Amino acid sequence: MKVEGVNRKRSEDRSKVIKALAHPSRILLAEALSEKECCVQDLTELVGSDISTVSKHLAVMKNAGLVVARKEGLRQYYRICCGCLTDFFGCVDQIAESAPD
Repeated sequence: MKVEGVNRKRSEDRSKVIKALAHPSRILLAEALSEKECCVQDLTELVGSDISTVSKHLAVMKNAGLVVARKEGLRQYYRICCGCLTDFFGCVDQIAESAPD
């Protein structure tokens, strides 16, 4: 069956982005980074994990195109590179609030 506007490649690309957010720590990181640019050390305190774990989460997010990084001295700073993430979280909140328990 063929449906107009439905595309397997686009579905795979969307899945990659959604999978990159499909972890509570990565959602927490995304929320923090949508507020301001942060270094990995600050994010480890927020998430409550070690630097290695937070760096792996950030790498997943970077590979999906959600964040960009810059290096300043020995520190790596991250920021969200898509302005629509806040709207996406708002949509998710609406769905979560109306979902049956």
